[in-house]
Amino acid sequence: MKIAIGNDHAGTEYKQAIVAHLEAQGHQLINHGTDNSDSVDYPDFVHPVAQAVDRSEVTMGILICGSGNGVSMTANKYSNVRAGLCWIKEIAVLAREHNDANIISIPARYTSVQQAIGMVDAFLNTDFEGGRHQRRVDKIACS
Repeated sequence: MKIAIGNDHAGTEYKQAIVAHLEAQGHQLINHGTDNSDSVDYPDFVHPVAQAVDRSEVTMGILICGSGNGVSMTANKYSNVRAGLCWIKEIAVLAREHNDANIISIPARYTSVQQAIGMVDAFLNTDFEGGRHQRRVDKIACS
């Protein structure tokens, strides 16, 4: 699977671990995040990930910042993006099953690296249920 990943300074360690984990599984990762812990502005790293998902250049996206909120808010400005803020594996599964989320947003300051990897695995390996959920997803975009 082709996956775009982006992060701010709070998510660098998480991104590195997630990239190594997913590449070992054979996924192709496109890194749009910072690679160090110097303070940066998260939207600069979110927009390329969200654009790649919005334009179907990648299958899924992963975003990481301190709380997960800023990256989610930014990504969700794109009409074809459904970024879900996830803090436990069960929420990641529901974001896929019920909301057809195509970007997972991870709060680095509130989860461990191992929890983040577990959430990403659950997110990528869960299918959208469709059915009654499709009707709701169809009503999300404003444009």
